[in-house]
Amino acid sequence: MRWLPLLALSVVEGLLLGCSTPETRAVDFLAREVPKWRAENGCFSCHNNGDAARALIAAGREVDPATLAFLRRPESWKDNGPDKEFSDKKLAALQFAFALAESGERGEALRRAAALIQRDADGSFGVDAGGLAGSPITYGRTLATVVARRVLSLAGQPVEVTDAWLKARKPATPLDAGALLLRGPRADCVELLRTSQASDGSWDGEVFDTAIALLGLANTGERELIRRGRDFLLTRQYSDGSWPETTRPPGAESYAQRISTSAWATLALLVTK
Repeated sequence: MRWLPLLALSVVEGLLLGCSTPETRAVDFLAREVPKWRAENGCFSCHNNGDAARALIAAGREVDPATLAFLRRPESWKDNGPDKEFSDKKLAALQFAFALAESGERGEALRRAAALIQRDADGSFGVDAGGLAGSPITYGRTLATVVARRVLSLAGQPVEVTDAWLKARKPATPLDAGALLLRGPRADCVELLRTSQASDGSWDGEVFDTAIALLGLANTGERELIRRGRDFLLTRQYSDGSWPETTRPPGAESYAQRISTSAWATLALLVTK
């Protein structure tokens, strides 16, 4: 199942016509921010150069050459320097590998990246989120496992154990349900999202959770759920094209989480346009 488009026609149309749509504003914001981290900090960020770069790739927007060169050198990821907000090198490798895979890389670089993905014995990708639900900088076990499975599969690695784990996984939250739907149809996941959508169109009142839910619902035909979820994202989008960050616990300020939240929200708008 391909759930990230290589080209978003709405973005291209907006650029050609010189008009500003929510999608073009979001992509323009990410295009400014992707190279900004390295310019200001001298290293690469899994939020800017991983999640956000992946959204630009999906939109068909050019990614700065330094980011692409870095993604194609997986051996340099572990020595990239500390992340000031989040230092889980294991998850950072997954985010970089995901961006590399979505760039269309299918050669040796992707195989080296896949070798850095450390699954648990049961086939899942463990994430230490301190007991909190997944967030833009922790993903959560279900979403991280879905992402790991995609990277490994595209790299030609065995995924049977991971598939078994995902098949047995029961959705406990909207975030779980949206992530599991990225692997294919799941009636239990659709039902959970149907019954848990808030009156404002969101899931759990968060941009990140709503974006993952929308990505999962994109191929289900649940048009009303999708419409209401999109409306929520549109009402929360800032004038610069970004979104307020989803944090765990909620209400914190975080540049890293704002970038990753905005990347996932951008993808959700592109896929459900």
